[in-house]
Amino acid sequence: MDNDGEMASVMGFSGFGKKARTFDLDAIFETTRRTAIERSQHVLGDSSDSDSDSDSELIGPPVPPPQEEDQEDDEEMVGPPLPPGYTGSTAQEDEDDDDDDDEPGEDEDDNPVKKIPDTHEITMQHGAKTVSALALDPSGARLVTGGFDYDVRFWDFAGMDQSLQAFRSLQPCECHSIKTLQYSITGDMLLVVSGNAQAKILDRDGFNVMECPKGDQYIVDMVNTKGHTAMLNSGCWHPKIKEEFMTCSNDGTVRTWDVNNDKKHKSVFKPRTFQGKKVTPTCCAYSRDGKLIAAGCQDGSIQIWDRNLSVHTKFHCKQAHTPGSDPSCLAFSYDGTTLASRGGDDTLKTWDIRNFKKPLNVATGLTTYFTMTDCCFSPDDKLVLTGTSVKKNEGNGKLVFFDRATFQKVYEVEVTNASVVRCLWHPKLNQIMVGPANGTGQGVLRPAQELCVVKSPRKERHAETLTQDYIITRRFPFARTYTPHTSTHAYINKQTTRFKSRERGDLWCAVVPDHITSLTRITSLSFSSGFLFSSRSTLSPMCV
Repeated sequence: MDNDGEMASVMGFSGFGKKARTFDLDAIFETTRRTAIERSQHVLGDSSDSDSDSDSELIGPPVPPPQEEDQEDDEEMVGPPLPPGYTGSTAQEDEDDDDDDDEPGEDEDDNPVKKIPDTHEITMQHGAKTVSALALDPSGARLVTGGFDYDVRFWDFAGMDQSLQAFRSLQPCECHSIKTLQYSITGDMLLVVSGNAQAKILDRDGFNVMECPKGDQYIVDMVNTKGHTAMLNSGCWHPKIKEEFMTCSNDGTVRTWDVNNDKKHKSVFKPRTFQGKKVTPTCCAYSRDGKLIAAGCQDGSIQIWDRNLSVHTKFHCKQAHTPGSDPSCLAFSYDGTTLASRGGDDTLKTWDIRNFKKPLNVATGLTTYFTMTDCCFSPDDKLVLTGTSVKKNEGNGKLVFFDRATFQKVYEVEVTNASVVRCLWHPKLNQIMVGPANGTGQGVLRPAQELCVVKSPRKERHAETLTQDYIITRRFPFARTYTPHTSTHAYINKQTTRFKSRERGDLWCAVVPDHITSLTRITSLSFSSGFLFSSRSTLSPMCV
């Protein structure tokens, strides 16, 4: 430092600029530590000190002094003051009554009957014969119906108007009645089970995707053949695997299939009686998790297998229904613990999968005349639904609802003057679809689901009118043909230069004004089954 001072005096200035500021870190740390200790003592001090400190630190108006309980009750009262001498016991009773009044409302919300969609109804005309199959896609936007008339009709709720017309109708299995229709879990494929031995897979718009192969009927062991050899009875999709589905047939087998393999089945399950004899499965179903396969058989038994073990049954109830009566439907509950079975002996039964020896509940007197009468669970798993059959002009078919726990009949709906064959309860829309025996598809629904009813019918397109006066004649009297050399020619009179239609064996023509040339030459004139065809001629632009 002295050297710097001497140098500065010699050079004629007082210093070399400002000095850097120095910090005493030990002093800073000590100050911080003392401040933290003081704050901690201030927070954790005595109650008296804390009260005084809090009073000093309050911001805003002072806290009102505490009041007695009676004064608090008086301040909480709303309305005019109570008369003198009023004890308040009645007020307590009124509060209790209000609580009692609120409880039934809560019970009504929990009442599953209130959730049944029976306020509105629409009817869609499928045909004149029984609707034997119904299917709704997972989103609830498209309905498919099939019947004894071999037709499969596609209905789009978003595209329909008040006329309720199907946008597509086809016969995928030719002259075989439709028995089962079901959409896959993704809704992009449709399973069609008919009266033949080969199930079909269609896409969402009805075009063919896959057809199961037919097996060799001369092979004794059905495991060794690649497909069914007799009429199909039922089928369904796997609830978890979108490419797998199942069918059962009169050949005594239940087979699983893969959509990507149209050469052979995946696995075969063979129902057997307790004596080891062959028995025909009439219905089949997957459990909700897809691990179990259940089949109802003609001897009245219900047999359940593990999906990965096809040899021995996991559960077997040999007298679930009356022997000889065909069980028409099996349905698993959404929780996967209960199985509902609809029998040909006019009964509806529920079974506990964990104890399969005897049914949990039985409902009798449910008449059925069809081998595909449905049963199903409500979306909340509290009700079981099925349909009843009636003879022609002897009453109305009904939808009957049973409480799952008590199995008491809690509600019924008269649908139509014919038997109720098919019914399904869509879990997403809370909408019920019914397929009766009179050929109409009926939907029982809430107002919120009336998507197509609010639309007005489309206006018909009117045909264009003719600007000139034409005289329509009946026959084709002016054509004459001859064959010079190797080519065929035909000369048409001027009065026959426009065709009205192409009816088989009966051609219509029109008389046109006289300014058209008298003869018109046509090359390559040909007749095929009574129809006129021409190409590259002066007449072809005028043909309808």
